[in-house]
Amino acid sequence: MKLLKICCGVVCLMAVCLPFSFSSAAQSSSEAPTGFDNLTNGFTDQAEFDENKGEFDAVEEIADGLGPVYNAQSCRECHQNPVTGAISQITELRAGHFNGLNFVDAPGGSLNNDRAIDASIQERIPAGNEVRTFRTSLNTAGDGFVEATDSNTLVAIANGQPSALRGSFIQVPVSEAPGQVRVGRFGWKDQQASLLSFSADAYLNEMGITSDLQPTENTSLGSSVAAFDTVPDPEDAGNVDVEKFAAFMRALKAPPRGATDANTNAGSLLFDLIGCSICHVRSITSAPAGSVINGGAFTVPAALGNKTYHPFGDFLLHNVGTGDGIVQNGGQSTRNQVRTPPLWGMRTRDRLMHDGETVNRNEAILRHAGQANGVIINYIFLLDSQKNQLIAFLNSL
Repeated sequence: MKLLKICCGVVCLMAVCLPFSFSSAAQSSSEAPTGFDNLTNGFTDQAEFDENKGEFDAVEEIADGLGPVYNAQSCRECHQNPVTGAISQITELRAGHFNGLNFVDAPGGSLNNDRAIDASIQERIPAGNEVRTFRTSLNTAGDGFVEATDSNTLVAIANGQPSALRGSFIQVPVSEAPGQVRVGRFGWKDQQASLLSFSADAYLNEMGITSDLQPTENTSLGSSVAAFDTVPDPEDAGNVDVEKFAAFMRALKAPPRGATDANTNAGSLLFDLIGCSICHVRSITSAPAGSVINGGAFTVPAALGNKTYHPFGDFLLHNVGTGDGIVQNGGQSTRNQVRTPPLWGMRTRDRLMHDGETVNRNEAILRHAGQANGVIINYIFLLDSQKNQLIAFLNSL
C-alpha cells in the first residue's frame, strides 16, 4: 500500500499505541448502552428521565431569572440534534487580548453574551480585544460515563501517548465539593470535571441564572447589571434545576454508531494506521460501581460503573494548531490548546472544529497542525480512495 511504502517509519511508531482500551476497572466491563432514542441508560428510571428532560427542554423567562445578559433560553437550544442532549449549530463568542506574554480577559470575562433583557446592557467586543473565537456546543450524550471515569485513567491515556503528541490534563475545582479538585474533562478547555459543576456553570453563563453553586450574576462588560435583575439570587435556590440537568445528562445513552459497510470498515483501519486514534481514543472504561468521585460528592452507580464506551476522544488538551487563544481554568500554558473533541455522533454534525468554521471533513483534517503534524502527513500521503474511506468511517460515527 502506498502509505506503508512512504510513511512506514511514522506509522509503525504510532501503531504501537493504538489497540488498547483504557480502564481503571479490574473486573470485566460491559458495553455502555447507546442510542438516540430518548430512553434512560438506567441511571434514573424512565419517569424521572422524562421529568428531567422536561426541565432540560424548558424555556426560561425573565421571571425565572433569565439574564440580565445571556446566550440562550434553554439547555436544549445548544443540545438538541437529533435528540435533546446531543449537539446543535449554536456557538458562543469569547474574546480577550494577548499582551505578548499573557492572555487577558475582555472586561467582565472572556465570554461575550449575545443577548440581554435590556438593550442598554447588550455586550459587544470592546476595541483592543483582538483575540476572538466562536465555540461550538457538543454532545452531552454519554457524558455520564465520561464523568464516571477515574482521573487516573485519563492520566494513563496521556502517559501512553508518544511524547510529541502527549495531551495535557489539568486539575479544576469541583463546585459541589469546595476545596476539592479533579481532572477536567468537560468544555473546550477542560474547565469542568463534574456534570453538576458543568450544569451550574452553563446555567449562569448561558442563561444568566444563578444557583447556590454559582450565586453571582455576570456583568455587562464589567459593569453591574443589578438594576435590571428583578429576581433575588440565587435564582435556582437549592440547586433544584441544576441537579435535574446533571441527572438528565448522567442518564443519557452514548451516541450510537451509524451504518457500516466495506468502505467504513476500511476507513476504520486507516484511522488507526495513520495515527488518528492516538488522540481520538476509541475505547475507555469507567470506574467500578461504588467508586467515590467528584471530591466525595458522587458515588458511581451500577448504571455508569465499569462501562466501556467509545468516544473517539481522549478528553485531554492538545495544541493542534487550531487553538483559540483563550485561557480559562488551565493557566497561560493552555492558551493555544483545546480539548480533543470526541467524534462520537459526528455524523449529526455539519460544523466542525472548536469554532464551527469548517464544514468539510477533509478540510477539518487538513486544518490540524502542531502536535498533529505527523498524523496529517500520513493522511496527505493516502490515496484519494483511502481518504474517502476514512471520511466514510467518520461519517458513520
